[in-house]
Amino acid sequence: MATPLPVPVAVVTPWYPGADHAFRGAFVRAMVDATAPGVDLTVYHCEEWGHRLAGGPIEAAYQGLLSRTHRPPRATPTAGGARLIHTPVTLTVSPGYAAIGRRHAETLSAVLDGRPLPAPVVHAHVGLQGGWGALRNKAPDARLFVTEHATFLGGVLAQPEARAMYDELLTECAGFFAVGAAVSDPLIKAFPHHRDKIQLMPNPVSFDVPRPRPVTELRRWLYVGSLTERKGVRPMIEAFGRCRAEDPTLELTLAGDGELRRPLAREVGELGLTGAVTFLGLQPPDRALELMREHDLLVHNSRFETFGMTIVEAAAAGLPVLVTRCGGPEETLAGVESDAGEMVDVEEASDALVAGYRRLRDRFPAGIDLARSRRALESRYGYAATAEAHHRAWFGDPA
Repeated sequence: MATPLPVPVAVVTPWYPGADHAFRGAFVRAMVDATAPGVDLTVYHCEEWGHRLAGGPIEAAYQGLLSRTHRPPRATPTAGGARLIHTPVTLTVSPGYAAIGRRHAETLSAVLDGRPLPAPVVHAHVGLQGGWGALRNKAPDARLFVTEHATFLGGVLAQPEARAMYDELLTECAGFFAVGAAVSDPLIKAFPHHRDKIQLMPNPVSFDVPRPRPVTELRRWLYVGSLTERKGVRPMIEAFGRCRAEDPTLELTLAGDGELRRPLAREVGELGLTGAVTFLGLQPPDRALELMREHDLLVHNSRFETFGMTIVEAAAAGLPVLVTRCGGPEETLAGVESDAGEMVDVEEASDALVAGYRRLRDRFPAGIDLARSRRALESRYGYAATAEAHHRAWFGDPA
C-alpha cells in the first residue's frame, strides 16, 4: 500500500451512494475511488432528508437530530481506502437554494463541534450544498476546490440570494471545476469576472474491467438511469416498439426507478411489449456496469445532461451507444462519436431515435470502432488521468 501523502484532504458532498440510493452520487464515489489511493482522504456525506413538515415541527426535529449527532463523528471505510462520515441534513419542503446551503453549513458545523474541517485541502461537490458548507467550515488557511455537476444550476442562479452566495463561493475558492460546458457556460455568463477561475474537470470512469465477449449484434437494448420525463424514457420505449416491429428479437432492459415507473409499465402493456421489456428497478453501480457488459446497446434519450457519465461507462464496457445531443454527451464523445455509436438530436417524438438506430444497425459492426473510442475516452476520463489532474490541483506539480 502506498504511503499516504502528508496533506489530508476532506471531500464534502450532498450526494454519495448508500443503501437507500445506490446511484445518487456514483460519480462522487468514482472521484474518491480514483483520487484516494495514497492520500489521507475523508468524505463528509451530508445527505439531504426531506420532510413534509413546516415551521416549528421541522425545526424541533432538526434540533433533536443534531443533539444525537455522534461527536466525534464515526467514520467507516469507503472507496479507494478513504474514510466516510455520513450525516443527515434535514430540510423543509422546497426551501430556497440559499436556505439549503445554510442548512448544510450549520449541520456540518454541528458534526464538527464548531471546529474547522481537519484538512488543509477541501474539495466540495455541488456549489450551494457541498460548496457552501465547506466554505463556512474550512480552516481560514485551507484551500477550497469545488466541482459542480448540478442539472438544476439554472434554478440556483435564478434566485438572487443564492446567486450572491455562489458569487462569494467563486471568489473564495482556490479552484472551481465544471464537469462540462453545460455547467461552465451558464456560470461564465452569470459571473464573467470569474471566467479565469472556472475550469473543466470531468468525472472519472473506471476502464479496468474488460468486456468478456465483443458485441456482435444490436439486439439487447439497455437503459440505465431514472425513469423521469427529463430522461426521455417514454419516447425511448415508443422507439423500441417501432424498431421491434421490424425485428421481433429485440429486447429492452431498464435499470432505474422514478415517478414514471407505473405509467411506463402500463404503456409497455398497451404497446404489446410486455414480454420484451424488463424493469429491473434501481441497481447498485457495480451491477449497472455488469449489465453494460451483458447487453448490446446503451440507449440514452435524455433531454439534458451536464456530463453523461453513463455514456462513458458504456464505452468503458465496450458497449455501443445511441444517445441524444443533450449537452454533455456531444462534449464527452467529441472526436469519437461515430466510433462509439450514434448521436441524434433531442426530440419529443421517437422519430430521431428510430432513425438513429436504423443508421447504427446498418453500419454495424464495420462502421464503428469501439476499441478506438474506448482508448480515447480512457485517456480523458480514466482514473489515472483524472486522479493526476486532481492531485495537481490539490498538491501542485510534483517536484
